[in-house]
Amino acid sequence: MHRVMIVGAGKDGTALLKRIVETNIVEVAAMIDKNEHAPGMELARSLGIETSRHWKTVKQKNINIVIEATGNIKVMELLQQEKHPDMVIIPGAVAHLISELVEEKELLIARLKEETYKQQTIFNSTNDGMIVIDIDEKIILFNKTAEEITGFPREKAMGHKVNEVIPSSKLARTLKTREVETNQEQVLDNGLKIITTRIPMIDEAGNLLGALALFKDITEIVNLAEEVTNLKEIQVMLEAIIQSSEEAISVVDEEGHGILINRAYTKMTGLSEEQVLGKPATADISEGESMHMKVLQTRRAVRGVRMKVGPAKRDVIVNVAPVIVNGKLKGSVGVIQDMSEIQKLTTELSRARQIIRTLEAKYSFEDIIGISDEMKMAIEQAKLGAKTPATVLLRGESGTGKELFAHAIHNASDRKYNKFIRVNCAAIAESLLESELFGYEEGAFSGAKRGGKRGFFEEANNGSIFLDEIGELSANMQAKLLRVLQENEIVKVGGTKPVPVNVRVIAATNLNIEKAMSEGVFREDLYYRLNRYPISIPPLRDRKEDIPALCQRLISKLNQDYGRNIVSVTGQAINILTQHDWPGNVRELENVLGRTIIFMEHHEIEIEGKHIPMLQLPTKESKAQENSAFVHNNEETLADAVERVEAEVIKRSLEVHEYNRTKTAKALGISLRSLYYKMEKYNLANNSMQ
Repeated sequence: MHRVMIVGAGKDGTALLKRIVETNIVEVAAMIDKNEHAPGMELARSLGIETSRHWKTVKQKNINIVIEATGNIKVMELLQQEKHPDMVIIPGAVAHLISELVEEKELLIARLKEETYKQQTIFNSTNDGMIVIDIDEKIILFNKTAEEITGFPREKAMGHKVNEVIPSSKLARTLKTREVETNQEQVLDNGLKIITTRIPMIDEAGNLLGALALFKDITEIVNLAEEVTNLKEIQVMLEAIIQSSEEAISVVDEEGHGILINRAYTKMTGLSEEQVLGKPATADISEGESMHMKVLQTRRAVRGVRMKVGPAKRDVIVNVAPVIVNGKLKGSVGVIQDMSEIQKLTTELSRARQIIRTLEAKYSFEDIIGISDEMKMAIEQAKLGAKTPATVLLRGESGTGKELFAHAIHNASDRKYNKFIRVNCAAIAESLLESELFGYEEGAFSGAKRGGKRGFFEEANNGSIFLDEIGELSANMQAKLLRVLQENEIVKVGGTKPVPVNVRVIAATNLNIEKAMSEGVFREDLYYRLNRYPISIPPLRDRKEDIPALCQRLISKLNQDYGRNIVSVTGQAINILTQHDWPGNVRELENVLGRTIIFMEHHEIEIEGKHIPMLQLPTKESKAQENSAFVHNNEETLADAVERVEAEVIKRSLEVHEYNRTKTAKALGISLRSLYYKMEKYNLANNSMQ
């Protein structure tokens, strides 16, 4: 670096010193002035620069440039005379001009750096990758996005040929063709897929300066497009499934407006999409409340609700469930079933059941509910008896399940693959019973079928026959049945030739046969034949611990019969049921549950105490109260007694149904208007307000 000596520390010399120090292009070795206190001398000393009152004292040092800043011609001449050959003497004005030029250069460089920084910031801020090459195919611009997409560091990319950095690049081709290429797909070496635009850079004179590539990563966009395509395919498939369903389906949004129905829905209701979509959920209902709106309010599904829909008021059953996505309610979907179809299928099913019942046993021991010791003992006896060929006599009150035991015994025996014939001896007229049991020959009596007819015993050959109500047989039929049991053969009505039969007899009665024998109405010899393997089935009042399990099984059966969806019986209801003595046994329990279910609202799924009619008091208590109501006072007329009893019955029914007049009227079998009249008549309306 050149060493400079400034002669003159006045205003101009001081200014030159400052400029030279700021630009730092040369080194100021000394500051010369006669006045030691001149401003330039003070500044030089503060900067650690040598000062002197005469330039001659420092000329022997290695000084390359002397700047004369005094403006004195004599000083200039002396300096010219004394300078050595390698020394340059510059007048102060020239030095000042040079310093200004240098300063201006520095400003321009600083401005250029600022503009360059701004451009770099802009290039690096864009989401597009940017690469610029010169005419030698070397990279002169490589922004941050290009670095991220290619995975190649900018420092290593700058100055290298573009194909060395990105082998698949077509930017060099753009230099040769000078053609713009837009939206071109390209796969990089790292597997990313990009879309790029290549532009040649040509100045106004037509000179080629280089080429520019702008590109962005479209891998995620392609993946999203594929996902959208897959979602659309799934949506189309779901809509196709819904449309192809034979069940009528309707879907509403969270506000209860229709958003989807299928063709089966239109066919059933007679309503088009224009009449349903975008409309409130009540648009299709003729009678009843909207289950869609109820589900949207409660966020709970409803099942088995009957209503009428469409202009034709089609009778349907509706099941509706909420649509919840990530914990948020998005709407509800309903499946509508035509009751006419269900009724038709139910009729066909009942007909099939009737046919099946005449041909085979449909129950097994697994169908017999019983956890009480008495019932367990009866079941064990029946299982043992099933393994023997002995005649079984089932004894028990009406409704205890004797027929169920008969089915189970047949299905557990080695005859289970043969017929099971059931005969209710009390249900067939005496005049027809013999021909039904043993059959008849052609011409045996007026109206007999041509070719005769096989009787129940022949039909049951190698199988089992269940003779219910055996105690109702006449003496004549008892004798003929005894012959079958003794000889294993029958004689048809109008015939003379015995027909051998191999039949397992299961008899049942609810009568006290021993008492009947003592009264002479039942044969002792037949009794001993039938009573070879007796099984006593306990009444329900002796096994009340079986009631909960029986209720659950009976509810399942009644749900199928009535098209309902009752789930359970509450503990309160069970307590009420167990307090009753059940004179009608399981049959009475089924009857009570069936009546309860019929009168329940369609949205109710649990039997509560309030639903059960007239069973809230224990039997003895209830009978005592009933008897007290029916005691006749000799001072009252028959009409007064009837009115007193009627008032008591209505009052009790109101209390049972918590003064719900509609339910009370249904339970009593009278119209609501009649109930209001009688409540007013017997002053029961005021009681309901207390």
